[in-house]
Amino acid sequence: VHGPPAMGAQPSTCGSFRSRRCSGSNADWMGALCPRLWDLPLHLLSIPGSHDTMTYCLSKKSPISPAESRLLQLLGKLLPCVTRPVVLKWSVTQALDVTEQLDTGVRYLDLRVAHMLQGSARNLHFVHLVYTTALVEDTLTEISEWLEQHPREVVILACRNFEGMTEELHEYLVSCIKNIFGDVLCPRGAVPTLRQLWARGQQVILSYEDAGAVSRHAELWPGIPYWWGDQVKAAELVRYLERMKSCGRPGGLFVAGINLTENLEYVLAHPTLSLEKLTLPNLPYLGAWVREQCPGPGARCTNIIAGDFVGADTFVGDVIGLNAKLLQD
Repeated sequence: VHGPPAMGAQPSTCGSFRSRRCSGSNADWMGALCPRLWDLPLHLLSIPGSHDTMTYCLSKKSPISPAESRLLQLLGKLLPCVTRPVVLKWSVTQALDVTEQLDTGVRYLDLRVAHMLQGSARNLHFVHLVYTTALVEDTLTEISEWLEQHPREVVILACRNFEGMTEELHEYLVSCIKNIFGDVLCPRGAVPTLRQLWARGQQVILSYEDAGAVSRHAELWPGIPYWWGDQVKAAELVRYLERMKSCGRPGGLFVAGINLTENLEYVLAHPTLSLEKLTLPNLPYLGAWVREQCPGPGARCTNIIAGDFVGADTFVGDVIGLNAKLLQD
């Protein structure tokens, strides 16, 4: 498969719970918010996100990223038929494709962009240990087409990692972003409200974790802070998130990641496991933490909450539901 599948088509790398497809009942949740919330800047709302958004279409034939450890690359070269399937199992963090994620209500997409060494001069892919079959341009076009169908929905796109990217490739990517989204891009400035974005016909805030590119282009926002716990145990992850909250929230948009993370030692010690098998049993515990959170300006308030396997439980609806707490005053 080159690029994303056609609308509604199923990519070749299917998650095991793809059959539990989401109804899309949250496809227009921003437009349906109580009008009292239309005048709050986006960093005071509760917004669901997906961590490593594009890993539903990782390529089985992809080389292991040169950014990974030397040991992992060595294992990939010496024992490819053993190493690659294991790496793939631990790299996939999402089962729904990008259109399905948007339909289910996800509004923050974590896009890890890379230029593959063996790739063509300009073909940019996404990466998480290995590379995706989907190309960046095709995926951005898919998001743009979805936004045309949902004119009151706003997405926050976080372009990061940029493995193997030269300044020339950054300029190429930014020109693609401008061509695809055009006037729908919200230039950086004060974090806007939904009402302001709707009035201006803008639907995309694009954060770009390369300071040079941001300084050259007013359409790009600086990188959005992401609280990444780097924990394999759910209780440790929650402890980390509570510790971050006790230090006070950042001033603008920021992400609390409820994604569990394994290291190479853990993967080698659990060859029959996968990230999905690690994550799914912990979703009820992590979901209970999510439901206790509160958006708003307070020091301990949350904003974007990003998770793995976003269609697997009530996560997206729970994060959207937190906005009701802003109406309790």
